[in-house]
Amino acid sequence: MDSDRTYSITILQTSDLHGYMLPIQYANNEPSEIGFAKLATIIHKQRAEHAAVILIDNGDLIQGTPLAYHHARVNPASLNPMVSCLNELLYDGAVIGNHEFNYGQALLNKAVEESAFPWLSANIVDAESGAPFFGQPYILKSFPNGPVVAVLGLTTSFIPLWEKAEHIAGLRFDNVVDSARKWVAYLRNEKKADVIVVSYHGGFERDLDTGNPTELLTGENVGYALCYEVEGIDVLLTGHQHRAIVDKRVNGVIVMQPGSQGAYLGKVQLQMEHMTIGWRVTGSTSELLSPAAVQPAAEVLAILQPHEALTQKWLDQPIGKLLGDMRITDPMALRLREHPLIEFINKVQMDISGASISNTALFDNISLGFPPDITMRDIVSNYIYPNTLQVIRITGQDIKDALERSASYFATYEGGPVRVSAAFIEPKPQHYNYDMWEGIEYKLNISRPEGERVSDLRYNGEPCDMLAEYEVAMNNYRAAGGGNYTMFQGKPIVKDIPTDMSELLAAYIMEKGTIEAALNSNWEVIWE
Repeated sequence: MDSDRTYSITILQTSDLHGYMLPIQYANNEPSEIGFAKLATIIHKQRAEHAAVILIDNGDLIQGTPLAYHHARVNPASLNPMVSCLNELLYDGAVIGNHEFNYGQALLNKAVEESAFPWLSANIVDAESGAPFFGQPYILKSFPNGPVVAVLGLTTSFIPLWEKAEHIAGLRFDNVVDSARKWVAYLRNEKKADVIVVSYHGGFERDLDTGNPTELLTGENVGYALCYEVEGIDVLLTGHQHRAIVDKRVNGVIVMQPGSQGAYLGKVQLQMEHMTIGWRVTGSTSELLSPAAVQPAAEVLAILQPHEALTQKWLDQPIGKLLGDMRITDPMALRLREHPLIEFINKVQMDISGASISNTALFDNISLGFPPDITMRDIVSNYIYPNTLQVIRITGQDIKDALERSASYFATYEGGPVRVSAAFIEPKPQHYNYDMWEGIEYKLNISRPEGERVSDLRYNGEPCDMLAEYEVAMNNYRAAGGGNYTMFQGKPIVKDIPTDMSELLAAYIMEKGTIEAALNSNWEVIWE
């Protein structure tokens, strides 16, 4: 606060923490310069330096690490450790993210009930009444002798295309821009808010400088449209894409995105002036505050310690042995020619489901593969999402179209090292959207243009019949068309196995006792 006529508001944002509360990498327990415990120290410092602070989490909080998985699947009766940490830091609110639904509504509702702060989402409504499902979709925060700030929560409306139907039963996901238009006007006109902050668990569909589309305009991300089509927004906090966005304005709206896993704390500073008709924003700045070299907050470590001790014990539980080599030393090489780890996952999916064809992905580039003595840590470090398994019935043409979608992961080969297409790196890395198949034989020629890369596609040694139907095992995200695999949308579900893939893999290994690395080399990427 500067005077009776001027005021300073500080908005702090976390987003896409994905259960990364501690500064470690669970694959090897090595220290890491990320995580909420470090951000908590920065939050304390900011509160000490600024009188008027609003602290918001932008979603995807309760899923993503072994800590989060262990709570959800092994120890769900305990207090949610992620929520407990946000309670300790006195968060003003949190937005519902798409991954909040991954473990089902019961766990999500429990997290909401344990929260000392409201969960916000104006466009997730009761399917029958149309009322915001999680209660009040906004918060109003008044400051002594200062402005009234409204924070409106919104969530990407694409969730029904990814999530299991039972996890979102009774919910409707309304259009984000329409919902924002309605609620921003309400907060301005009826609630007389001086400042409107929209916290949207979604990202940007266009380049922030040129306005050119950066992805298919599906509606998954509509941050750019919010800035241009909704009047009255002062600040747009975003997430979902895991980008680091700072010092940007779109149509005069200051926008922010603080990466993921606690890589940054987002900070927006608003300068306010009191006019005859109330307060208005006269200036704004933004920063991304890094937790590198910051000591984690002691009270957060104390909250997490009992949960973490149980998680570490569970992670080090041995489940089986491996003969051969399933280590990953080069993620790109794994995606160019079949690797024993990928063949193993596909074979497990086929064995459990009974399907003769399967696909899977290497989800990120830090996966290490399996060592000779396999533990739960190895399972959850390599299969990082709580996907379940489904079998859908698709045509040969669908298979070819899906392979073409996967083949677009590679930039057209023009010599030198093979490169990943920019579309799979910007604005967000999408290594998890490149699938590798078992049960068919194929080659992908990346010297050819996109859409013309699949060659020598065979099933049981014969050319794949484009009109014939095949039953294919894949995770539920992909079966719903996630990752722009639109050829799978609406296809008949032959079998649904509602158990997390990490559990299925662990159970398979425990049953066998010893597994063996194998390689039939049924596919490869080639260039001319």
